[in-house]
Amino acid sequence: MQYPQWIWHNGTIKPWAEATTHVMSHALHYGSSVFEGIRSYDTPAGPVIFRLGDHARRLFASARIYEMAIPNTVDDINAACREVLRRNALTKAYLRPVAWRGLGGFGLSADTPVDVAVAAWQMGAYLGDGVLEQGIDACVSSWQRFAPNTIPAGAKAGGNYLSGQLVAREARRLGFGEGIALASTGLLSEGAGENLFLVFDGALHTTPVSAALLNGITRNTLMTLARDAGITVVERDLPREYLYLCDEVFMCGTAAEITPIRSVDGRQVGAGKAGPVTRRMQELFFGLFDGRTPDKYGWLDPVDA
Repeated sequence: MQYPQWIWHNGTIKPWAEATTHVMSHALHYGSSVFEGIRSYDTPAGPVIFRLGDHARRLFASARIYEMAIPNTVDDINAACREVLRRNALTKAYLRPVAWRGLGGFGLSADTPVDVAVAAWQMGAYLGDGVLEQGIDACVSSWQRFAPNTIPAGAKAGGNYLSGQLVAREARRLGFGEGIALASTGLLSEGAGENLFLVFDGALHTTPVSAALLNGITRNTLMTLARDAGITVVERDLPREYLYLCDEVFMCGTAAEITPIRSVDGRQVGAGKAGPVTRRMQELFFGLFDGRTPDKYGWLDPVDA
């Protein structure tokens, strides 16, 4: 990987190689970190960061759940995101704000300082070249999501993604593009790191936040755009077999954007390619960045604001 030159670390822009943490940092041993994934896009009006404020606020909400006092403000994080893009001359990029418990006392409940960094780098389609057009083959994982009142799925915390790693790595080992996890109820939850939408008779159906999933910002974006476009959106519990019966399926997330699923567990979904509703949602979403879809909600934050 070609690393960028600059990173924002504890309030200072520094060379990438100098942004280090101690091997005895709390987060390394106990997974005590929270983070965000954010994308920036080129638009006719210049580079923008998509829903920057919403992502920054969710970072602080995740930290609140884990009683982590981030020593910066939301405005600080927003400014750092813009700064790393400018310093690295990036326009279309992926940004990673992250806060973690650093070196301090030992033990699960130890008091430690909270370190913060913001990185940015070029990234194409998360699940592989061409997948936004061609789709992927997915499988239902043997690994389930955590049960309610165990690990809070509503926090975007580093430790939560151990679950996603198991789901994703199993899928890759079996030759699939991505894995889909069930909740502890045996009902559908989400992908390894993506939310899930099924299409029945032209309507979008998605699993509720009670299904051990992260309430994704891209998920919220698509639900809003769909309703504005007159597409019915239903949040409901969904059994596994509905993956085999629906007309279309797609995954969404900041990294995955809108990735069609052409088969699940070797069973073809619909026509075996992105269907009309999936294509329409791609048009509405990517239209935000080329002017086809009006930014009526103020989601596009200019990098040079």
